[in-house]
Amino acid sequence: MGTYRYGVEILHLLVSPSHAYFGRAKDGPADVPTIDAAQAEVVAGKGIVGDRFFGKAAHMDAAVTLFAVESLEAMAEELGAGPFDPLATRRNVILRGAQLAPLVGADFALESGGSVVQFHGGRPAHPCAWMNEVLAPGAHAAMRGRGGIRCQALSGGLLHRGPAVLVSPVPLDPGKAGVPSLLRPTRLP
Repeated sequence: MGTYRYGVEILHLLVSPSHAYFGRAKDGPADVPTIDAAQAEVVAGKGIVGDRFFGKAAHMDAAVTLFAVESLEAMAEELGAGPFDPLATRRNVILRGAQLAPLVGADFALESGGSVVQFHGGRPAHPCAWMNEVLAPGAHAAMRGRGGIRCQALSGGLLHRGPAVLVSPVPLDPGKAGVPSLLRPTRLP
């Protein structure tokens, strides 16, 4: 299997010890500390040190969320709103130049600042109804199929904001970073 390398940029590294979106959206998000870190420490099997999903058994396979900023920009254009604050999505790693949907089910790596962190793409990161409140009306629906991916950390290391390389086992099309992927029909009744 070939290895594909893509130059990307890590724009934001969101680390927050608490959940901001719970309860009723009309009550507004919780006021929780949210850091846009210059670097974030990743621990294999646990996630990002200091983050709300770190070491939580229920989230081991999906402790780190990756999101393409192009999705947010396309949503803003479609909704005639924005620009949107990428941190409002509550995704951990905001990238530019990365088509993420094909990485679901794949092992891949992010190289940044001399460090390599390996991930397993677990599942799509579905948006919640809060997106209508914190971004714009219609954002919840607009984000479907392009909410990023939830990943398991396979190795530890540091992620650094700035230029990075996405190492993928499958070919990606960075030009499709903001395009919604087809959602599989749910099996729920």
